[in-house]
Amino acid sequence: MSYTIKARCVKHISNQYTFKLDNQMTIVKASGKLRLSMSPMVGDWCALEKIGDEFVIQKVLPRQNALTRPSIANVDQAMIVTSLFRPDFSTTLLDRQLMLIAYENIEPLIIITKCDLVEQDNPVFDIIKAYENAGYTILITGFNYPIQHIYDHLKDKITVLTGQSGAGKSALINRLDPTFQLITQETSKALNRGKHTTRHVQLHEVGEGLLADTPGFSALSFANLDPHICAHLFKEFAPYVSECRFNDCLHINEPDCAIKNAVAEGKIAEFRLENYQEIIQMIKEEKRI
Repeated sequence: MSYTIKARCVKHISNQYTFKLDNQMTIVKASGKLRLSMSPMVGDWCALEKIGDEFVIQKVLPRQNALTRPSIANVDQAMIVTSLFRPDFSTTLLDRQLMLIAYENIEPLIIITKCDLVEQDNPVFDIIKAYENAGYTILITGFNYPIQHIYDHLKDKITVLTGQSGAGKSALINRLDPTFQLITQETSKALNRGKHTTRHVQLHEVGEGLLADTPGFSALSFANLDPHICAHLFKEFAPYVSECRFNDCLHINEPDCAIKNAVAEGKIAEFRLENYQEIIQMIKEEKRI
């Protein structure tokens, strides 16, 4: 006798897929016909058929989104970890990450680390306030800062972490769940012992949600982005884009651009438009290569 259930893939190594079934991690293989169609990714909801004592993946259910770096599906949000000190806060890098995340229809959360190492009257906080005014969620942390507000945002979500090297992602992970980093390191060591290193993605239960053990968005490539879609993706652009004279306005040199007018009126921070324009230029240059 066989029957079908719906379950989420939480780990993928080689041709083995792990699902949490009845509160137990169970390795499930793909059916023969599935191998000819869409392969499952971590985060996918799948239809599993139980045949005898084993489950088999019969079908990958429709996805909300899918990333290649990391290879993961149905991501709800990305936590961008950026620091105020060593490395210093960079609006250029942050805005590039925000663009890539928004392009994949994923909600960004900006986590500011090392806040304890900067004086509260530092001008950097005015820049951070500009992101808050634009509609982004800002979560601050530092040595001995509470982290309950971060837990609250993880609940019932699939989250990936990204951010500049040295920004404190590992320290944050260790605070959220000390066993998370330990499991990740042990898995990485085990994989590296083999003849071939296998790239893998795994979701861990943290803060009543699922957190990916990979930084994600590791390569800031813009070659495949459509600049006309990007023109709408910065949150504070949304109220104004429909007011541009041209429907396909890229907010570069076009006349009667509502975004540029909003910047001139102080409604949008000038550095945000400049960073956006640099991204559009990068898209054009990468497409020429």
